[in-house]
Amino acid sequence: MVEKYDVVILGGGVAGGSLAHALRRQKKTVAVVENNLFGGTCPNRGCDPKKILLAGLEVTQTVADMQGNGISGHVEVNWPDLMRHKRQYTDPISHATQHSLEADGIDTFHESGQFNQEGQLQAGDHLLEADNYVIATGQRPRRLDIPGKEYFKTSTDFLNLNEMPKDVTFIGGGYIGFELAGIAHAAGAKVHLIHHNDHPLKQFDPQLVKEVIGHLEDEGIDVQLNKSVTQIAKIGEQYVLSGEDNFKLPTDMVFCTSGRIPNIDTIGLDQVGVDYDDHGVKVNDYLQTTNDKIFAMGDVVSTKRPKLTPVAGYEAGYLADYFAGSRDQITFKSIPTLVFGQPSLARVGLPSSIANGDDHYLLISNDMTGWYSYHRLNEPLAKAKVVVDRENGTVVGATVLSNHADYLINIFTLMIDQRMKIDDFNKEILAYPSLASDVTYLV
Repeated sequence: MVEKYDVVILGGGVAGGSLAHALRRQKKTVAVVENNLFGGTCPNRGCDPKKILLAGLEVTQTVADMQGNGISGHVEVNWPDLMRHKRQYTDPISHATQHSLEADGIDTFHESGQFNQEGQLQAGDHLLEADNYVIATGQRPRRLDIPGKEYFKTSTDFLNLNEMPKDVTFIGGGYIGFELAGIAHAAGAKVHLIHHNDHPLKQFDPQLVKEVIGHLEDEGIDVQLNKSVTQIAKIGEQYVLSGEDNFKLPTDMVFCTSGRIPNIDTIGLDQVGVDYDDHGVKVNDYLQTTNDKIFAMGDVVSTKRPKLTPVAGYEAGYLADYFAGSRDQITFKSIPTLVFGQPSLARVGLPSSIANGDDHYLLISNDMTGWYSYHRLNEPLAKAKVVVDRENGTVVGATVLSNHADYLINIFTLMIDQRMKIDDFNKEILAYPSLASDVTYLV
């Protein structure tokens, strides 16, 4: 028996769930197929639990920074207690998300979904047919294809560790590697961070990345660049990493943090003529695939844009409007990106390098370390680079390195998107002293 709907969504994460609820408000019949955890990566095994665990780093680093400046005594991370705190948040999410969908009149199928040659979606024993389908299956951690790859743990494993090993290694110097390395160090582990070239965090300003690495090394994290791990061997209770130039490193646990890959290999895209590449499903400016009945959104899409939760939510909102009758092409506002840590590193808009040799842009660099907002907590590192369009006096790009980079980058994002002139922003009356009021001195 074929079950028919207006829209079937393959993937019950943030994007899929948001779109499903929006379509129900349009009185459409909707089904959501999810083979793992409803709610998706971010709240279950991604940004939300990661930031809960990051609290251990934030608290211990703040106390360490304030030693001799009004604070005495030390604190340490109790990993089992911190993990319990995390699970109190994450454990109910999948069930609660599925219940919310069903309460809104959305049919849910906790099954793997695969397209057949007739263009229908097989979900377990159920055969679903729809006027339109939306692929929102997201990504999963990538594992390097090397001998011993079966010993790799992933970010998903890290975010659910019952005990923190004494010695841990992260292979891959992207967002996830840097963030998890900081958390593990705060939890008391000896940490190694290995990257295959000398350009980790390549999306960010190289000078500020160098500052981040220097800070991590000062804290005791072993950062090794230009090291390619070619093999992992289990010797006793440890794992020995090997590489070129006689590189050897024994460790208690090794995590592959070398990126993520799209979940497209088991959903039958070839059966329905949907084009894809190594980065995901190919779509046009309407998020439509090469099959005009099938759309895609979120992390599974092949794009150079950052694959982030708010981007997925934005695309869900666009598709809701599309299915309601709008035929405008999707356009994206500025997308801020952020590496969480102590300090955090964030950027939005044009990179600072664009001002090199281009008189159209002005690069303003500030060392904020001695400013009041950072002095009061004795933060060791706070810097910012702002790119300004000389012609109209607007901010077009910013990079921030500080414990509060997440807050400041959102302000710069709004300034960029609203094309607010610096002179106009400086006329605003803002709460003082605050991070927002500092922006007037940054530009």
